[in-house]
Amino acid sequence: MTEQTTTTKQALPTGTWNADTVHSTVGFAVPYLTGNFQGTFSDFDARLSDGVLVGTAEVASVQVKDPNLEAHLQSPDFFDAERFPQLSFEARDISRSGDDLSIAGMLTLKGHTEAVEIEGHINDPASDPYGGERFGLQLETTVDRTKFGLNWNNPLPSGDPALANDVTIIVDLQLVKES
Repeated sequence: MTEQTTTTKQALPTGTWNADTVHSTVGFAVPYLTGNFQGTFSDFDARLSDGVLVGTAEVASVQVKDPNLEAHLQSPDFFDAERFPQLSFEARDISRSGDDLSIAGMLTLKGHTEAVEIEGHINDPASDPYGGERFGLQLETTVDRTKFGLNWNNPLPSGDPALANDVTIIVDLQLVKES
């Protein structure tokens, strides 16, 4: 049996849903030296209303394991949090096949807006223990950070860059239905 693909309004639950930020994560991973460097944003929001999915994150809320590195990430070398305090995403088209999602949208970061394609998975709505209804989204995409003006790098003795250009954005959301 072939699974049917649905688009935009039918792909996600109807109504208005807001991120449960306690049980959600917005983060990133980028190859650095010989491994992956990871970080998260602690202040973010996401909302689904009438088939439109939007999300934002406050750049100054970037979290990594070193406060000095957090300051560097907030500097003009990277996010430039003072001039560009927020990054945002708005879905333009959502298609679903079974539990798999493909989302086309616009990502704005550091004053640059680029089209991105996101792949993901949906956990359909279910009742929670508190009388509410929620559903989950696990989303991932890879973007070239230099397209958003994040150009800093430090060459290795070999001449290769220490930091890769491709950054994977990882979003794990629980959205709660507005009553």
